[in-house]
Amino acid sequence: MNLQQLKYVLAVAETNSITKAARTLYISQPSLSNAIKELEAEIGIVIFVRSRNGVILTKEGMEFLGYARQVIQQMELLEDKYIAAQPQKMHFGVSTQHYTFTENAFVELVQRFGQERYEFYFNEAGTHQIIEDVKNRVSDLGILYLSDENEAVLRKTLEEYRLEFVSLFTAKPHVFLQKNHPLAGKQKLKLSELEPYPRLNFVQGSYESSYYAEELFSTHAVDKEIRINDRGAIVNFMLGLNAYTISSGIFPRYLHGDNIVSVPLDEPEHMEIGYIHPEKQSLSELGSVYIQALKKYSPSNS
Repeated sequence: MNLQQLKYVLAVAETNSITKAARTLYISQPSLSNAIKELEAEIGIVIFVRSRNGVILTKEGMEFLGYARQVIQQMELLEDKYIAAQPQKMHFGVSTQHYTFTENAFVELVQRFGQERYEFYFNEAGTHQIIEDVKNRVSDLGILYLSDENEAVLRKTLEEYRLEFVSLFTAKPHVFLQKNHPLAGKQKLKLSELEPYPRLNFVQGSYESSYYAEELFSTHAVDKEIRINDRGAIVNFMLGLNAYTISSGIFPRYLHGDNIVSVPLDEPEHMEIGYIHPEKQSLSELGSVYIQALKKYSPSNS
């Protein structure tokens, strides 16, 4: 195995095509295909499955790609420092559930460290995709929550993937509503009071279950439900449809003025918001700075 083969794997994964990757690498398609086959034979796994529409990473291939990406990044750092004599290019990635505060903290990170050379990655995704991103080293950290409802299943998954969950803070569930909603003036709400209104939930793809849901009480039966995958859309639906969603209650007012309000949900649950990272792996400098930025949004600081 050599660095060139690793670069080949990254190029094929980025283009989903051996033909397209060969063009970007300025080598022939047969040469690239043979190089991939030789690497697969050497390491004893199938990295790509060939199809009429291109190539698809296998589960083992996704894990291998994560390690390969780390090796290439470290090589680039060495080349920058000892050959090109340039400032080191910083790499850092976060995958997160759909929280405004995780984005705000990331902006703080970029403002502090984005003056030189960097390659940063921020991905709002479903819960299982977050876990996959960290497992496969696509992201350094993943942000999600544990609750009484999902903790047993998620901790089992994290253990299987050799990932560790570190708590940041505990938040009580809140209902998000537009300011003119009939329930917006309440001091607190019960689930039964929400039944006449549409519930908004984030799509979780192939993992649509209460254990991977981003919203508490997602198994509570409702007559009206809208599933979406965009945080901007969820605000528009709240404003236009008197819809609601359940989340942590951490929602900076300046983002939408006073159009959206949050009301505490009077139900026996909590959200233990934290980050996941590979076991026995210390936080990088960027990771530590990002975590400190996240902690500023703790409900205890509001």
